[in-house]
Amino acid sequence: MIELAELTGMTWDHTRGYDPMVVTAQIFCEKHPNTAINWQKRSLQAFADRPLDAMAREFDLMVIDHPHLGEAAKSGMLVAFDDICTPAELDTLAQQSVGVSHKSYEFDNKQWALAIDAATPVAAYRPDLLEDVPQTWQQVIALSKQGKVLWPLIPINALMSFFNLLANVNCPFGEGSNGVEAIGVETDIAINILEQMKLVSDNLPQQCFKMDPIDAYEWLSSRSSHSYVPFLYGYSNYSRSGFRPHLVKVANIPCLGDDGPIGSPIGGTGIAISKYCKNIELAKQYALWIASADCQKGVFYQAGGQPANLVAWQDDYCNQHSHGFFADTLETLEKSYLRPRHNGYMAFQDIAGDIIFEFLTQNISAKTTAEKINHEYQRSFEHE
Repeated sequence: MIELAELTGMTWDHTRGYDPMVVTAQIFCEKHPNTAINWQKRSLQAFADRPLDAMAREFDLMVIDHPHLGEAAKSGMLVAFDDICTPAELDTLAQQSVGVSHKSYEFDNKQWALAIDAATPVAAYRPDLLEDVPQTWQQVIALSKQGKVLWPLIPINALMSFFNLLANVNCPFGEGSNGVEAIGVETDIAINILEQMKLVSDNLPQQCFKMDPIDAYEWLSSRSSHSYVPFLYGYSNYSRSGFRPHLVKVANIPCLGDDGPIGSPIGGTGIAISKYCKNIELAKQYALWIASADCQKGVFYQAGGQPANLVAWQDDYCNQHSHGFFADTLETLEKSYLRPRHNGYMAFQDIAGDIIFEFLTQNISAKTTAEKINHEYQRSFEHE
C-alpha cells in the first residue's frame, strides 16, 4: 500500500486568502498522486496573534506577511527557500515580482517566503458616482469637504497612510535607520504629514475610525452616500462583476509630492514552509507552482486570488475580468514602499498605529505625536 504524503496549511479567512489555496491544493494533488494538502483558516487578528513558532510546529505551510520577517528569521522556524531552490527558480520569481513583493520576503540575505498575493494601498471609487478621480491630495481635501470621502482609519491603517504620505514626499519612514541612532522621520516633516491627514479626517463619517479596508469596500460597494477612498489596501474582488451590488474601480494613489504615485506601503502575503514540515520537497514544489506566472494568472486568480506575479498583473484576461484593477494601479504597486521589518518592528507598529489614531481622534499636538513615534521607533531596536 502506497503511503499518502500529506501537508497541512494555515491561511487567513477571506475569499481572497482561503479559496485560492483550496483550489490550487486540489489541482496540485490531482497532478501528484498520493498527496494531500489541507488548508485551514483563521481571522486576520487571530492569525496575527498566534506566535509564529506555535504555528510552525502545527502546520507545514503558512501564509504570512512580510513585517514578521525579522521575528521569523530570528526564530529559525522557517525553511529558507535559498536552501531548497535553485538560484534560477528564485531569480525568475524575483524578475516577475510586482514591485517589491518578492524582495519583501528576503531578510538577512535569505528568502523566507515566496510572494503569492500582492496588495498595497490604492485609491478606490464608484465610477457611477464620481467622474473626476482625485490625482492630488489637495483634490482629496476638497472632495472630503463635500462629504464624499471614506477612509479606513483603524490604527494600523492610519499608520500605513502616514507611511504612504511620507514616502510620497520622498521621506520614507525609517530609511537608513540603524541601531540606537534609529530615527523614523524628521519631526518637521512628520508634523506636516499629520496635519495633512487631519485636513481630510476631520471631514469623515465617524464610522471611518472603526473601519478596515474591507469595511470601507463593503460600504462603498453597497451604499451610495460616498464615492471615493484615497488609501485602502486593494481587493480585486470588488472590481469583479457581481461580487457586490455596485462595482468599485481603483486608481493610483493621490499625490502630495511631485513625483507621482510613489510610496504606497507594500502588503500582500507569501507562502512559507515550516522547518518541521513533514515533506519539504513536496511543499517546495507546491509553493513554486502557486507563485509561478502560469498559476497566478490562471487558477489562482480565477479562484478569487490577487496575484503577486507581474505576468498576471499585465494579463489581458485578469484585467478584463476585474475591470482594469491591475492595470489601473500597477504604477502604484511598482513604486511601492517597503516598511521596516526588523525584530521588534511588529511591537512598534502596534504602538505607532495607536499614537496616530489618537492624534486623529483627540486633541493632541502633531509635534507631540511625531516625537512619540520616533521615540517608540528607537525603542523597537532594543529587541535586535
